[in-house]
Amino acid sequence: MNDNREAYTQKLKAKIDEWNAELDRLAAKADQADGEIKVRYYKQMEELRKKRNDVEQKVQELKDSTESVWDDMKQGVENSWATWKESFTRAKSEFEKAYKEGRDK
Repeated sequence: MNDNREAYTQKLKAKIDEWNAELDRLAAKADQADGEIKVRYYKQMEELRKKRNDVEQKVQELKDSTESVWDDMKQGVENSWATWKESFTRAKSEFEKAYKEGRDK
C-alpha cells in the first residue's frame, strides 16, 4: 500500500507543479493588463493560490497519514482537487479570453 500511496502523491505533486507553472504564465499575462482588469486578475490569482495551497496541504496530510485513515483522506484530497481543477480551468479560460480581447483592441 505504501508504494501506491507514494505513487499517488507523487502524481498529484507533479500535476500541482504543472499548474504552478501555468499560474506563473497567467501571472505574467496579468502583469501586462491595465486598470480594473489587472486588479481582477490579481484577485483571481490570489484565490487560485489559496485553493492550490489547500490542495498541497491535503496532499501532504495524505502522504503522512496512517493506513487506517488513508481512504478517507484520499477522498478529501480528491474533493479538494476537483474544486481546484474547476476553479483553475474557469480562471484560465477567463484570463485567456480577456487577454485575447485586450490584444485584439
